[in-house]
Amino acid sequence: MPASRRGSGTITLPTGMTLNYHTRTNEEEDLPHATKKTMADHLRKFETLFTLTPQRMRMIVDAFTESLEIGLESPGQVVPMIPTFVFGWPSGHETGEYLALDLGGTNLRVCLVTLNGGGKFEITQSKYRLSEEQKHDDGQKLFNFCADCVKTFIDSNIGNSEEMIKSGVKLPLGFTFSYPCSQDRIDHGVLLRWTKGFSAPNTEGQDVTALFRKALEDHKVPVDLVALTCDTTGTLIASAYVNPKTKIAVIFGTGCNAAYMETVKEIPKLKDHGFASDAEIAINCEWGAFDSYKHEHLPRTKYDVVVDESSNKPGEQAFEKLISGRYLGEILRLVICDLIDEGVLFLGQNTYKIEIPYSLDTAFLSLMESDPTDELLMIIGIFTHFFALETTLAERQFFRALAKLIGKRSARLSACGIAAIVKRKDLLDEGCSVGADGSLYNKYPGFADRVHEGLQDIFGDKGLNIVTHHAEDGSGIGSAIIAAMTKQRKEAGLYPNY
Repeated sequence: MPASRRGSGTITLPTGMTLNYHTRTNEEEDLPHATKKTMADHLRKFETLFTLTPQRMRMIVDAFTESLEIGLESPGQVVPMIPTFVFGWPSGHETGEYLALDLGGTNLRVCLVTLNGGGKFEITQSKYRLSEEQKHDDGQKLFNFCADCVKTFIDSNIGNSEEMIKSGVKLPLGFTFSYPCSQDRIDHGVLLRWTKGFSAPNTEGQDVTALFRKALEDHKVPVDLVALTCDTTGTLIASAYVNPKTKIAVIFGTGCNAAYMETVKEIPKLKDHGFASDAEIAINCEWGAFDSYKHEHLPRTKYDVVVDESSNKPGEQAFEKLISGRYLGEILRLVICDLIDEGVLFLGQNTYKIEIPYSLDTAFLSLMESDPTDELLMIIGIFTHFFALETTLAERQFFRALAKLIGKRSARLSACGIAAIVKRKDLLDEGCSVGADGSLYNKYPGFADRVHEGLQDIFGDKGLNIVTHHAEDGSGIGSAIIAAMTKQRKEAGLYPNY
């Protein structure tokens, strides 16, 4: 066998970052035939593990649909199906200025949204980075930070907050809080559990609007918290404001979720609330919890089990842990580490960097799949720069194939969730538009196409009737529209709980 030779160079990532890389040249000659065969054998094994057949998908859809129905029947179910107290669709003619605060998984965002009617709007916004410490520090401190950011935004973009307080001016605010909450009215929400890696104490079981109102009052912020919503409900309303054909909204990003409009008479757990039976109310599914605890329906591999058991919420958010952007990179990393332990990968190299949990970001999978070069230079750069590991061409091809398998499984499982709501609402024949948002949907190569392929595998040609589209900004624009709708309903005396 020829002696191993090394090559080096640079590669520029789409982000603009330039990476130096090192690799062996003449790799196909350097790589023993037995090793090539081993990589192919392992790939076949992982194809079996991560591939979802249409039959299996239809079985998941049936179980998923049943979980949605159970969640509508009574509180406290695995998929909670939370009534949001957002009644009906926007008219498209809502107008006025509204603030929106979005407490997301990575950033906190404050927006000033001007609704101009006719589905038109203008938005001014600022983002504030959330530290890992803030995600796990005392809950009141987290909301104090939120209030301080809102005050800073008002002072920078609207006017002097102290003068506004003195003159009695208060801006209506919609609060986007994308974590499972139980609600009995639009401006109230008890946190059921943290997701997306948060674990701030003294918040679960508490009314988060009360915590936020206290922070706003303490910081003298001139706002009136009108509505509490999640990004998915906001996405549903914002997309419908612009495109009235929207019937479902989904988020595929750091977390995952869905929302749709349900008729009150189809929600047994609301029978004593006094709402008109034909009224429509937005449902926040919180479907990331599907198949949690018992794990009867989703195709979990041993790597998914490790992700679950090592998470801060073992046993919970089973669906989310298979499909969301927070976990896909970790699944691939665990596969790689397994093969390192078996002596298949990186023999003689120091692998400590890639053995660090969550060191392989899901964005790397996206780059691997989209690498346009014959030598897969993007993958060379990733492993050299971030993990100090040299790779052969066969290994890089293997990594890209693994990334594709994991990404494709995520998209096909996502299609199962959409299909369950379509089946629940009997939307297949008439078809519908699905507003979709989140980093996976927007940035991961081929994700949307794979969702559509999955819908066709589930429903056949009728699956073409279900079309996803890039959604409007639910956590900003949607939250503001919901604040406008809520303000109108309150002024008209249409909320029984006020």
